Amino acid sequence: MGQDITDTEFTAADFAEFKARLRTETDLLASWFAEDCFADTPREAGFELEAWLVDRRHRAPAPVIEPLLEAMDDPLVVPELAQYNLELNGTPLLLGGDALSGLAAELKRTLARVREAASELEADVLTCGILPTLRADHMVMAQMTPRERYRALNEQILRLREGAPIWLEIHGEQPLTFEQRDVMLEAAATSFQIHIKMSAAESARVFNASKILSAPMVAMASNSPFLFGRELWCETRIPLFEQAVSVGGSPLRERVSFGINYAWGTVLDAFRANIRRYPVLLPHLMDTPPEQLAHLRLHNGTIWRWNRPLIGFDTRPGQTPIPHLRLEHRVAASGPSVLDNVANAAFYFGAVHALARAEEPPERRIPFPQARANFYLAAEYGLDVRVAWEDRSRVALSELIIEHLLPLAHIGLADLGVDAVEREHWLGIVEQRVRTNRTGARWQRAWAARYGRDWEGLTDAYLERQLSGRAVHEWTLT
Repeated sequence: MGQDITDTEFTAADFAEFKARLRTETDLLASWFAEDCFADTPREAGFELEAWLVDRRHRAPAPVIEPLLEAMDDPLVVPELAQYNLELNGTPLLLGGDALSGLAAELKRTLARVREAASELEADVLTCGILPTLRADHMVMAQMTPRERYRALNEQILRLREGAPIWLEIHGEQPLTFEQRDVMLEAAATSFQIHIKMSAAESARVFNASKILSAPMVAMASNSPFLFGRELWCETRIPLFEQAVSVGGSPLRERVSFGINYAWGTVLDAFRANIRRYPVLLPHLMDTPPEQLAHLRLHNGTIWRWNRPLIGFDTRPGQTPIPHLRLEHRVAASGPSVLDNVANAAFYFGAVHALARAEEPPERRIPFPQARANFYLAAEYGLDVRVAWEDRSRVALSELIIEHLLPLAHIGLADLGVDAVEREHWLGIVEQRVRTNRTGARWQRAWAARYGRDWEGLTDAYLERQLSGRAVHEWTLT
Protein backbone atom coordinates (compact mmCIF):
# COMPACT_ATOMS: atom_id res chain seq x y z
CA MET A 1 0.00 0.00 0.00
CA GLY A 2 2.98 2.33 -0.40
CA GLN A 3 5.16 4.71 1.58
CA ASP A 4 4.87 4.66 5.36
CA ILE A 5 4.15 7.81 7.38
CA THR A 6 4.36 8.85 11.03
CA ASP A 7 1.11 10.81 11.47
CA THR A 8 -2.53 9.78 11.74
CA GLU A 9 -4.16 13.03 12.82
CA PHE A 10 -4.24 15.98 10.45
CA THR A 11 -5.48 19.56 10.68
CA ALA A 12 -7.01 21.84 8.07
CA ALA A 13 -3.67 23.63 7.98
CA ASP A 14 -1.92 20.35 7.15
CA PHE A 15 -4.23 19.81 4.17
CA ALA A 16 -3.74 23.38 2.94
CA GLU A 17 0.05 23.22 3.23
CA PHE A 18 0.23 19.79 1.62
CA LYS A 19 -1.86 20.98 -1.34
CA ALA A 20 0.43 24.02 -1.75
CA ARG A 21 3.52 21.81 -1.79
CA LEU A 22 1.82 19.40 -4.16
CA ARG A 23 1.14 22.24 -6.61
CA THR A 24 4.73 23.46 -6.33
CA GLU A 25 6.15 20.01 -6.96
CA THR A 26 3.76 19.39 -9.87
CA ASP A 27 4.85 22.68 -11.47
CA LEU A 28 8.47 21.59 -11.01
CA LEU A 29 7.66 18.24 -12.60
CA ALA A 30 6.09 20.03 -15.57
CA SER A 31 9.33 21.97 -16.06
CA TRP A 32 11.29 18.70 -16.02
CA PHE A 33 9.07 17.36 -18.79
CA ALA A 34 9.49 20.58 -20.78
CA GLU A 35 13.28 20.54 -20.36
CA ASP A 36 13.65 16.74 -20.78
CA CYS A 37 15.37 16.26 -17.44
CA PHE A 38 14.54 12.57 -17.05
CA ALA A 39 16.96 9.70 -17.35
CA ASP A 40 16.85 8.04 -20.75
CA THR A 41 18.35 4.67 -19.93
CA PRO A 42 17.80 1.20 -21.40
CA ARG A 43 14.66 -0.61 -20.31
CA GLU A 44 14.77 -1.80 -16.71
CA ALA A 45 12.21 -4.20 -15.28
CA GLY A 46 11.02 -5.10 -11.82
CA PHE A 47 8.05 -6.47 -9.92
CA GLU A 48 6.12 -6.60 -6.66
CA LEU A 49 4.40 -9.88 -5.76
CA GLU A 50 1.78 -9.87 -3.00
CA ALA A 51 1.20 -13.11 -1.10
CA TRP A 52 -0.83 -14.75 1.65
CA LEU A 53 0.28 -16.21 4.97
CA VAL A 54 -1.94 -19.19 5.85
CA ASP A 55 -2.02 -21.50 8.83
CA ARG A 56 -0.99 -25.06 8.16
CA ARG A 57 -4.00 -26.71 9.74
CA HIS A 58 -7.08 -24.93 8.43
CA ARG A 59 -5.56 -22.88 5.60
CA ALA A 60 -7.13 -19.75 7.06
CA PRO A 61 -5.22 -16.45 6.93
CA ALA A 62 -2.40 -16.46 9.50
CA PRO A 63 -1.75 -12.97 11.01
CA VAL A 64 1.97 -13.48 11.61
CA ILE A 65 3.53 -10.77 9.46
CA GLU A 66 5.26 -8.97 12.35
CA PRO A 67 7.26 -11.93 13.70
CA LEU A 68 8.00 -13.03 10.13
CA LEU A 69 9.43 -9.62 9.19
CA GLU A 70 11.46 -9.53 12.39
CA ALA A 71 12.89 -12.97 11.69
CA MET A 72 13.74 -12.21 8.06
CA ASP A 73 15.03 -8.62 8.24
CA ASP A 74 14.98 -8.52 4.42
CA PRO A 75 14.34 -5.24 2.55
CA LEU A 76 12.79 -7.21 -0.33
CA VAL A 77 9.98 -8.43 1.97
CA VAL A 78 7.61 -5.77 3.31
CA PRO A 79 4.19 -5.66 5.01
CA GLU A 80 0.83 -4.99 3.42
CA LEU A 81 -2.53 -3.80 4.76
CA ALA A 82 -3.40 -6.99 6.67
CA GLN A 83 -1.26 -9.00 9.05
CA TYR A 84 -1.74 -12.05 6.83
CA ASN A 85 -0.42 -10.41 3.65
CA LEU A 86 3.09 -9.54 2.55
CA GLU A 87 4.87 -8.20 -0.51
CA LEU A 88 7.99 -9.59 -2.20
CA ASN A 89 9.98 -7.14 -4.29
CA GLY A 90 12.34 -7.80 -7.16
CA THR A 91 15.62 -6.02 -7.80
CA PRO A 92 15.31 -4.06 -11.07
CA LEU A 93 17.26 -5.57 -13.96
CA LEU A 94 18.15 -4.33 -17.42
CA LEU A 95 15.99 -6.18 -19.93
CA GLY A 96 18.12 -8.25 -22.27
CA GLY A 97 20.04 -11.52 -22.35
CA ASP A 98 18.72 -13.83 -19.65
CA ALA A 99 17.24 -11.08 -17.45
CA LEU A 100 13.87 -12.85 -17.24
CA SER A 101 15.47 -15.94 -15.78
CA GLY A 102 17.30 -13.62 -13.40
CA LEU A 103 13.99 -12.21 -12.17
CA ALA A 104 12.66 -15.75 -11.73
CA ALA A 105 15.73 -16.93 -9.84
CA GLU A 106 15.56 -14.03 -7.40
CA LEU A 107 11.84 -14.55 -6.84
CA LYS A 108 12.40 -18.24 -6.14
CA ARG A 109 15.12 -17.41 -3.62
CA THR A 110 13.00 -14.81 -1.85
CA LEU A 111 9.99 -17.11 -1.72
CA ALA A 112 12.13 -19.91 -0.31
CA ARG A 113 13.40 -17.65 2.47
CA VAL A 114 9.89 -16.45 3.27
CA ARG A 115 8.55 -20.01 3.37
CA GLU A 116 11.36 -21.07 5.67
CA ALA A 117 10.63 -18.19 8.06
CA ALA A 118 6.87 -18.85 7.87
CA SER A 119 7.36 -22.53 8.68
CA GLU A 120 8.90 -21.53 12.01
CA LEU A 121 5.61 -19.76 12.74
CA GLU A 122 3.50 -22.79 11.74
CA ALA A 123 2.42 -20.99 8.56
CA ASP A 124 2.71 -21.42 4.81
CA VAL A 125 3.05 -18.87 2.01
CA LEU A 126 0.63 -18.92 -0.93
CA THR A 127 0.38 -16.69 -4.00
CA CYS A 128 -3.18 -16.40 -5.31
CA GLY A 129 -5.40 -13.46 -6.25
CA ILE A 130 -7.98 -14.20 -3.54
CA LEU A 131 -7.48 -16.89 -0.90
CA PRO A 132 -10.30 -19.48 -1.25
CA THR A 133 -10.66 -19.91 2.54
CA LEU A 134 -11.07 -16.18 3.12
CA ARG A 135 -14.15 -15.28 5.19
CA ALA A 136 -15.86 -12.02 6.00
CA ASP A 137 -14.77 -12.26 9.65
CA HIS A 138 -11.13 -12.08 8.52
CA MET A 139 -11.83 -8.56 7.19
CA VAL A 140 -11.68 -6.75 10.54
CA MET A 141 -9.58 -3.86 11.85
CA ALA A 142 -7.97 -6.11 14.44
CA GLN A 143 -6.19 -7.81 11.51
CA MET A 144 -4.78 -4.55 10.12
CA THR A 145 -0.99 -4.33 10.11
CA PRO A 146 0.03 -1.81 12.81
CA ARG A 147 1.33 0.92 10.52
CA GLU A 148 0.28 4.57 10.72
CA ARG A 149 -0.24 4.75 6.95
CA TYR A 150 -2.95 2.11 6.94
CA ARG A 151 -4.80 3.57 9.88
CA ALA A 152 -4.67 7.05 8.35
CA LEU A 153 -5.86 5.80 4.95
CA ASN A 154 -8.81 4.11 6.58
CA GLU A 155 -9.76 7.24 8.51
CA GLN A 156 -9.40 9.56 5.54
CA ILE A 157 -11.36 7.38 3.12
CA LEU A 158 -14.20 7.13 5.63
CA ARG A 159 -13.99 10.92 6.14
CA LEU A 160 -14.51 11.49 2.42
CA ARG A 161 -17.45 9.07 2.57
CA GLU A 162 -18.83 11.11 5.49
CA GLY A 163 -18.89 7.96 7.58
CA ALA A 164 -21.01 5.96 5.14
CA PRO A 165 -20.04 2.26 4.99
CA ILE A 166 -18.41 0.79 1.90
CA TRP A 167 -20.88 -1.22 -0.13
CA LEU A 168 -19.50 -4.11 -2.15
CA GLU A 169 -21.67 -5.35 -5.01
CA ILE A 170 -20.34 -7.84 -7.57
CA HIS A 171 -22.48 -9.70 -10.08
CA GLY A 172 -21.49 -13.13 -11.33
CA GLU A 173 -22.49 -16.78 -11.08
CA GLN A 174 -23.44 -16.17 -7.44
CA PRO A 175 -23.86 -12.39 -6.97
CA LEU A 176 -22.41 -10.90 -3.81
CA THR A 177 -23.48 -7.84 -1.83
CA PHE A 178 -21.64 -6.95 1.33
CA GLU A 179 -21.33 -3.99 3.70
CA GLN A 180 -17.96 -3.04 5.17
CA ARG A 181 -17.23 -0.23 7.62
CA ASP A 182 -13.51 0.09 6.89
CA VAL A 183 -11.01 -0.47 4.06
CA MET A 184 -10.03 -4.01 5.09
CA LEU A 185 -11.69 -5.48 1.98
CA GLU A 186 -8.61 -4.26 0.10
CA ALA A 187 -6.61 -6.96 1.89
CA ALA A 188 -8.66 -9.62 0.08
CA ALA A 189 -6.97 -8.82 -3.25
CA THR A 190 -3.33 -9.65 -4.00
CA SER A 191 -1.58 -8.88 -7.26
CA PHE A 192 1.58 -9.18 -9.31
CA GLN A 193 2.63 -5.63 -10.15
CA ILE A 194 4.99 -5.30 -13.11
CA HIS A 195 7.31 -2.30 -13.49
CA ILE A 196 9.06 -1.04 -16.60
CA LYS A 197 11.24 2.04 -16.95
CA MET A 198 10.41 4.48 -19.76
CA SER A 199 11.69 7.77 -21.12
CA ALA A 200 9.60 10.92 -20.94
CA ALA A 201 9.31 11.10 -24.74
CA GLU A 202 7.78 7.63 -24.99
CA SER A 203 5.84 7.71 -21.70
CA ALA A 204 2.45 8.38 -23.29
CA ARG A 205 2.94 5.55 -25.79
CA VAL A 206 3.92 3.08 -23.03
CA PHE A 207 1.01 4.25 -20.87
CA ASN A 208 -1.49 3.84 -23.71
CA ALA A 209 -0.09 0.48 -24.83
CA SER A 210 -0.38 -0.74 -21.23
CA LYS A 211 -4.05 0.17 -21.18
CA ILE A 212 -4.65 -1.65 -24.46
CA LEU A 213 -2.83 -4.73 -23.13
CA SER A 214 -4.80 -4.71 -19.88
CA ALA A 215 -7.59 -6.89 -21.32
CA PRO A 216 -5.39 -9.79 -22.50
CA MET A 217 -3.19 -9.49 -19.40
CA VAL A 218 -6.05 -9.61 -16.88
CA ALA A 219 -7.62 -12.58 -18.68
CA MET A 220 -4.57 -14.78 -19.06
CA ALA A 221 -3.38 -13.96 -15.51
CA SER A 222 -6.83 -14.42 -13.91
CA ASN A 223 -6.61 -16.20 -10.57
CA SER A 224 -9.44 -14.86 -8.39
CA PRO A 225 -12.73 -16.67 -9.15
CA PHE A 226 -14.08 -16.97 -5.58
CA LEU A 227 -14.78 -14.50 -2.78
CA PHE A 228 -16.41 -15.49 0.53
CA GLY A 229 -17.50 -18.78 -1.03
CA ARG A 230 -19.19 -17.12 -4.02
CA GLU A 231 -18.21 -17.79 -7.63
CA LEU A 232 -17.91 -14.41 -9.31
CA TRP A 233 -15.59 -13.04 -12.02
CA CYS A 234 -12.54 -14.82 -13.44
CA GLU A 235 -10.64 -11.91 -11.89
CA THR A 236 -12.91 -10.84 -9.03
CA ARG A 237 -10.00 -8.81 -7.65
CA ILE A 238 -10.79 -6.05 -10.18
CA PRO A 239 -14.27 -5.01 -8.94
CA LEU A 240 -13.27 -5.91 -5.36
CA PHE A 241 -10.34 -3.50 -5.21
CA GLU A 242 -12.20 -0.74 -7.06
CA GLN A 243 -15.01 -0.83 -4.51
CA ALA A 244 -12.90 -1.61 -1.41
CA VAL A 245 -11.37 1.88 -1.24
CA SER A 246 -14.21 3.80 -2.87
CA VAL A 247 -14.48 7.38 -1.61
CA GLY A 248 -18.00 7.81 -3.00
CA GLY A 249 -19.38 10.78 -4.90
CA SER A 250 -18.20 11.41 -8.46
CA PRO A 251 -16.72 8.39 -10.29
CA LEU A 252 -13.89 10.72 -11.35
CA ARG A 253 -12.65 10.76 -7.74
CA GLU A 254 -12.43 6.98 -7.32
CA ARG A 255 -8.94 5.94 -6.24
CA VAL A 256 -8.86 2.69 -8.27
CA SER A 257 -9.90 2.89 -11.91
CA PHE A 258 -9.00 2.23 -15.51
CA GLY A 259 -9.00 5.98 -16.13
CA ILE A 260 -10.91 8.23 -18.48
CA ASN A 261 -8.60 8.64 -21.47
CA TYR A 262 -5.29 7.89 -23.09
CA ALA A 263 -2.30 10.18 -22.55
CA TRP A 264 -1.20 12.47 -25.35
CA GLY A 265 2.36 13.74 -25.47
CA THR A 266 3.58 12.57 -22.03
CA VAL A 267 2.13 11.21 -18.78
CA LEU A 268 2.33 14.67 -17.18
CA ASP A 269 -1.45 14.97 -17.48
CA ALA A 270 -1.84 12.04 -15.07
CA PHE A 271 0.04 13.98 -12.39
CA ARG A 272 -1.94 17.12 -13.12
CA ALA A 273 -5.13 15.07 -12.78
CA ASN A 274 -3.91 13.94 -9.38
CA ILE A 275 -4.43 17.50 -8.13
CA ARG A 276 -7.59 18.21 -10.10
CA ARG A 277 -9.55 15.02 -9.47
CA TYR A 278 -8.28 13.36 -6.30
CA PRO A 279 -8.66 14.84 -2.81
CA VAL A 280 -5.57 14.50 -0.63
CA LEU A 281 -5.79 11.48 1.69
CA LEU A 282 -2.49 11.67 3.58
CA PRO A 283 -1.36 15.29 4.14
CA HIS A 284 1.86 14.16 5.81
CA LEU A 285 4.30 17.07 5.61
CA MET A 286 7.96 16.29 5.01
CA ASP A 287 11.04 18.43 5.49
CA THR A 288 12.45 17.78 2.04
CA PRO A 289 13.39 20.04 -0.90
CA PRO A 290 10.83 20.27 -3.73
CA GLU A 291 13.28 18.48 -6.04
CA GLN A 292 12.60 15.21 -4.20
CA LEU A 293 8.88 15.43 -5.14
CA ALA A 294 8.10 13.81 -1.78
CA HIS A 295 4.55 15.12 -1.50
CA LEU A 296 3.74 14.44 -5.16
CA ARG A 297 4.98 10.86 -4.85
CA LEU A 298 3.09 10.25 -1.60
CA HIS A 299 -0.15 11.55 -3.15
CA ASN A 300 0.39 9.51 -6.32
CA GLY A 301 0.82 6.46 -4.10
CA THR A 302 -2.76 6.84 -2.85
CA ILE A 303 -4.20 6.70 -6.38
CA TRP A 304 -4.15 3.09 -7.55
CA ARG A 305 -4.68 3.32 -11.29
CA TRP A 306 -4.56 -0.09 -12.96
CA ASN A 307 -1.76 1.45 -15.04
CA ARG A 308 0.08 3.94 -12.87
CA PRO A 309 3.01 6.20 -13.85
CA LEU A 310 5.65 6.48 -11.13
CA ILE A 311 8.64 8.73 -10.55
CA GLY A 312 11.88 7.54 -9.00
CA PHE A 313 15.49 8.69 -8.92
CA ASP A 314 18.66 7.14 -10.29
CA THR A 315 21.40 7.67 -7.73
CA ARG A 316 25.12 7.34 -8.29
CA PRO A 317 27.85 8.07 -5.74
CA GLY A 318 28.91 11.70 -5.86
CA GLN A 319 26.29 12.67 -8.45
CA THR A 320 22.99 14.51 -8.26
CA PRO A 321 20.05 12.07 -8.41
CA ILE A 322 18.42 11.99 -11.85
CA PRO A 323 14.63 11.53 -12.02
CA HIS A 324 13.24 8.62 -14.01
CA LEU A 325 9.80 7.42 -15.06
CA ARG A 326 8.31 3.95 -14.63
CA LEU A 327 5.00 2.42 -15.55
CA GLU A 328 3.42 0.11 -12.98
CA HIS A 329 1.10 -2.42 -14.63
CA ARG A 330 -1.24 -3.62 -11.87
CA VAL A 331 -3.85 -5.79 -13.58
CA ALA A 332 -2.32 -9.28 -13.09
CA ALA A 333 -3.32 -11.39 -10.11
CA SER A 334 -0.74 -12.94 -7.84
CA GLY A 335 -0.04 -16.03 -9.91
CA PRO A 336 -0.10 -19.80 -9.43
CA SER A 337 3.68 -20.24 -9.81
CA VAL A 338 6.93 -18.35 -10.24
CA LEU A 339 6.94 -19.53 -13.85
CA ASP A 340 3.48 -18.08 -14.50
CA ASN A 341 4.30 -14.74 -12.89
CA VAL A 342 7.52 -14.26 -14.85
CA ALA A 343 5.90 -15.48 -18.07
CA ASN A 344 3.19 -12.84 -17.60
CA ALA A 345 5.89 -10.22 -17.12
CA ALA A 346 7.74 -11.42 -20.23
CA PHE A 347 4.59 -11.12 -22.33
CA TYR A 348 3.92 -7.63 -20.99
CA PHE A 349 7.50 -6.39 -21.45
CA GLY A 350 7.68 -7.61 -25.04
CA ALA A 351 4.20 -6.59 -26.13
CA VAL A 352 4.23 -3.15 -24.52
CA HIS A 353 7.63 -2.37 -26.03
CA ALA A 354 6.48 -3.43 -29.50
CA LEU A 355 3.19 -1.53 -29.31
CA ALA A 356 4.87 1.60 -27.92
CA ARG A 357 7.38 1.56 -30.78
CA ALA A 358 4.85 0.71 -33.53
CA GLU A 359 4.93 3.12 -36.46
CA GLU A 360 1.20 3.72 -36.17
CA PRO A 361 0.15 4.14 -32.52
CA PRO A 362 -2.44 1.46 -31.67
CA GLU A 363 -4.33 3.99 -29.56
CA ARG A 364 -5.32 5.70 -32.79
CA ARG A 365 -7.02 2.51 -33.98
CA ILE A 366 -8.48 1.33 -30.66
CA PRO A 367 -10.62 4.05 -29.05
CA PHE A 368 -10.20 4.42 -25.31
CA PRO A 369 -13.81 3.42 -24.43
CA GLN A 370 -13.19 0.22 -26.41
CA ALA A 371 -9.97 -0.57 -24.47
CA ARG A 372 -11.78 0.07 -21.18
CA ALA A 373 -14.76 -2.11 -22.10
CA ASN A 374 -12.40 -4.89 -23.21
CA PHE A 375 -10.66 -4.76 -19.83
CA TYR A 376 -13.78 -5.28 -17.74
CA LEU A 377 -15.15 -7.96 -20.08
CA ALA A 378 -11.84 -9.84 -19.89
CA ALA A 379 -11.75 -9.54 -16.09
CA GLU A 380 -15.24 -10.99 -15.83
CA TYR A 381 -15.14 -13.74 -18.47
CA GLY A 382 -11.43 -14.46 -18.94
CA LEU A 383 -10.04 -15.96 -22.13
CA ASP A 384 -13.52 -17.03 -23.29
CA VAL A 385 -14.56 -13.47 -24.09
CA ARG A 386 -14.67 -11.79 -27.49
CA VAL A 387 -13.25 -8.26 -27.59
CA ALA A 388 -13.34 -5.41 -30.08
CA TRP A 389 -9.95 -4.79 -31.67
CA GLU A 390 -8.46 -2.52 -34.29
CA ASP A 391 -11.22 -2.73 -36.88
CA ARG A 392 -13.80 -2.81 -34.06
CA SER A 393 -14.93 -6.27 -35.06
CA ARG A 394 -15.19 -8.89 -32.32
CA VAL A 395 -12.40 -11.44 -32.00
CA ALA A 396 -11.85 -14.23 -29.48
CA LEU A 397 -9.36 -12.98 -26.92
CA SER A 398 -7.43 -16.26 -26.95
CA GLU A 399 -7.13 -16.04 -30.75
CA LEU A 400 -5.96 -12.43 -30.52
CA ILE A 401 -3.23 -13.40 -28.04
CA ILE A 402 -1.99 -16.41 -30.02
CA GLU A 403 -2.11 -14.93 -33.51
CA HIS A 404 -1.27 -11.27 -32.92
CA LEU A 405 0.02 -10.36 -29.47
CA LEU A 406 2.43 -13.23 -28.82
CA PRO A 407 4.27 -12.60 -32.10
CA LEU A 408 4.45 -8.93 -31.11
CA ALA A 409 5.84 -9.88 -27.71
CA HIS A 410 8.53 -11.98 -29.43
CA ILE A 411 9.45 -8.99 -31.60
CA GLY A 412 9.53 -6.65 -28.62
CA LEU A 413 11.72 -8.92 -26.51
CA ALA A 414 14.07 -9.49 -29.44
CA ASP A 415 14.38 -5.73 -29.90
CA LEU A 416 15.24 -5.45 -26.20
CA GLY A 417 18.05 -7.96 -26.68
CA VAL A 418 16.44 -10.85 -24.81
CA ASP A 419 18.00 -14.17 -25.85
CA ALA A 420 16.01 -16.36 -28.25
CA VAL A 421 16.01 -19.28 -25.81
CA GLU A 422 14.60 -16.98 -23.12
CA ARG A 423 11.89 -15.69 -25.42
CA GLU A 424 10.81 -19.16 -26.44
CA HIS A 425 10.77 -20.43 -22.86
CA TRP A 426 8.81 -17.67 -21.17
CA LEU A 427 6.41 -16.82 -23.99
CA GLY A 428 5.93 -20.55 -24.56
CA ILE A 429 4.43 -20.79 -21.07
CA VAL A 430 1.91 -18.08 -21.96
CA GLU A 431 1.11 -19.77 -25.27
CA GLN A 432 0.43 -23.15 -23.64
CA ARG A 433 -1.74 -21.55 -20.96
CA VAL A 434 -3.83 -19.74 -23.55
CA ARG A 435 -4.09 -22.73 -25.90
CA THR A 436 -5.25 -25.02 -23.08
CA ASN A 437 -7.36 -22.28 -21.46
CA ARG A 438 -5.88 -23.33 -18.12
CA THR A 439 -5.48 -20.18 -16.04
CA GLY A 440 -5.41 -20.17 -12.26
CA ALA A 441 -9.08 -19.16 -12.23
CA ARG A 442 -10.06 -21.94 -14.62
CA TRP A 443 -8.14 -24.54 -12.58
CA GLN A 444 -9.78 -23.42 -9.33
CA ARG A 445 -13.25 -23.56 -10.88
CA ALA A 446 -12.58 -26.98 -12.36
CA TRP A 447 -11.37 -28.31 -9.00
CA ALA A 448 -14.47 -26.98 -7.21
CA ALA A 449 -16.74 -28.44 -9.92
CA ARG A 450 -15.19 -31.88 -9.40
CA TYR A 451 -14.75 -31.97 -5.63
CA GLY A 452 -17.33 -29.50 -4.35
CA ARG A 453 -16.96 -26.26 -2.44
CA ASP A 454 -14.40 -27.54 0.01
CA TRP A 455 -12.34 -24.37 0.39
CA GLU A 456 -9.72 -25.90 2.67
CA GLY A 457 -9.35 -28.81 0.25
CA LEU A 458 -9.04 -26.44 -2.70
CA THR A 459 -6.38 -24.40 -0.90
CA ASP A 460 -4.46 -27.55 0.02
CA ALA A 461 -4.58 -28.84 -3.57
CA TYR A 462 -3.59 -25.43 -4.94
CA LEU A 463 -0.64 -25.07 -2.56
CA GLU A 464 0.55 -28.61 -3.30
CA ARG A 465 0.72 -27.83 -7.00
CA GLN A 466 2.23 -24.43 -6.42
CA LEU A 467 5.06 -26.01 -4.44
CA SER A 468 5.72 -28.40 -7.34
CA GLY A 469 7.04 -25.43 -9.31
CA ARG A 470 5.09 -26.36 -12.44
CA ALA A 471 3.25 -23.77 -14.50
CA VAL A 472 -0.54 -23.82 -14.11
CA HIS A 473 -1.23 -25.22 -17.59
CA GLU A 474 0.44 -28.44 -16.36
CA TRP A 475 -1.63 -28.72 -13.18
CA THR A 476 -3.98 -31.70 -12.93
CA LEU A 477 -7.13 -32.19 -10.84
CA THR A 478 -6.02 -35.51 -9.38
